[in-house]
Amino acid sequence: MKKIDKLILTSFLGPFILTFLVVVFILLTQHMLKYFDDIIGKDLGWGVLGTLLFYFAIFMTPVAMPLAVLLSSLITFGNLGEHFELTAVKSLGISLVRSLVPIFGFVLILTAIAFWANNNLVPKAALEAYSLLYDIKQKKPALDLREGAFYSAIPDINIKVNDKLPDGKTLRGVIIYDHRGTAGNKQVIIADSGKMYTILNDQYLKLELFKGFRYTEGTTAEQGISSRQMATENLSKTKFSKMQVVFDLSSFGLNRTDKKWFQGNRIMRNMAELDSDMDSVNGEINTQKIYIYKTKENFFTYHFRRDTLKLSPDLQAFSKKRDSIFQAKARAKTGAPGTPPVTTVSPPPSVVLAFNIHPVIDEKTKAKSDSLFALPARNNEIVSGLNSARMMKSQLLNSTTIMDDHDFRFKEFQIQWHKILANSLACIVMFLIGAPLGAIIKKGGLGIPVLVSIFFFIIFYLLSMIGEKWAKQGTISVPIGIWTANLVLLIIGLLFLRQARADARLFDADFYNVALDKLKTWFANRKLAKTAAA
Repeated sequence: MKKIDKLILTSFLGPFILTFLVVVFILLTQHMLKYFDDIIGKDLGWGVLGTLLFYFAIFMTPVAMPLAVLLSSLITFGNLGEHFELTAVKSLGISLVRSLVPIFGFVLILTAIAFWANNNLVPKAALEAYSLLYDIKQKKPALDLREGAFYSAIPDINIKVNDKLPDGKTLRGVIIYDHRGTAGNKQVIIADSGKMYTILNDQYLKLELFKGFRYTEGTTAEQGISSRQMATENLSKTKFSKMQVVFDLSSFGLNRTDKKWFQGNRIMRNMAELDSDMDSVNGEINTQKIYIYKTKENFFTYHFRRDTLKLSPDLQAFSKKRDSIFQAKARAKTGAPGTPPVTTVSPPPSVVLAFNIHPVIDEKTKAKSDSLFALPARNNEIVSGLNSARMMKSQLLNSTTIMDDHDFRFKEFQIQWHKILANSLACIVMFLIGAPLGAIIKKGGLGIPVLVSIFFFIIFYLLSMIGEKWAKQGTISVPIGIWTANLVLLIIGLLFLRQARADARLFDADFYNVALDKLKTWFANRKLAKTAAA
């Protein structure tokens, strides 16, 4: 590698690492603000919070890496242009395109790393992060007794304290309502003061109460004159100078949910799993279509029974594949050898639909049927026909709804499949924008490059969101919706590269003043030509 290539590459590595960490931190902060209310006050500990932030940081890499490439390439070539190092490189006979080669090779490696991370690390990180976040949301807030308010987070226990001293343990004016195993306020404890602390790894809450009373309301049975059991209420009052009460805090722990309940989400699947999901959903759609074909004869009792309706080629292929799978499973269950069965069984549904065999009808029967159809319809026949039509409409609407749901799921999986590729190749697109634009602007640092990067990132984000939304709605196809952002920015990047090779001054006022003067001169000459012609 030449010294110039090392110089350009080393000048890119530093800004890239810095900007990547900064972008990840900004995106992570913005993302975690949405869940701030669900996390605060849960007494999670630094280990749980660190794990959650680590997984969400990995989850942010598909968005952070292209933005970091754009910003770092802008800073690098802006610095080179500002310090006239690009001019020195060109004076040696090295073109701008040649000076982009070392960083472009590094960006290709980054693209491969981004693809591997998007396809392997990000789905696993999303699974770990969102499953942990779900358990955090289900966790009860930390134990926090407030003065003058009832605390009811402990199951079947209500506690109220009048004063809580600064040490966090000493309490005054304690009232405890114990509903465990009873209906209503059957057990009440009132104490003048007390101390509160947790024991056995915060699994239990222990209260030491001083100078109080314990009221217990119970039910006893007395034998009456008529030998009947009569329930009576009694009230017992116990005075104590010191009492210890222990409450179970197991419900305050962080209980982890099995991750298998979250694995079906599309953001937690890699490309191979998404392919399998799309194949399964497509099979459900084709199965529903074949069901409609098979049950069409049930919809029409008399009419259209002679009509033959062939399955489409793709449905025929799917039906044969499904029937072969069912036969293989049946042979496996019965232990039959793997040789194909003798074709003496009834044909599959697709063949039955494709070929309709009709009985022979003589002329007298046909004439009698025609005379019956010529008679006016009776009320019961009309009602029966309307009921059949309504039933047929209901079944078709139900099948259509099921297929629409499956189609929406298929589009979601397909969108995620394309996004894994599109977000990876976005690194190359952002480099083709940032490097030529930095050579044109010739301004380094974190001023203008940051503003320009934010501008193009907003364009990329808006185009991606709009394309994904339209793809889900079926307005445009999924590949067009996902790849439009990359395609538009690629065209812009190639235009910037063309202008950078020609040393265009797109951001100089003189460039636009000269263009405006040329436009004024063109209009003036045209006006003179029209005057001379008149």
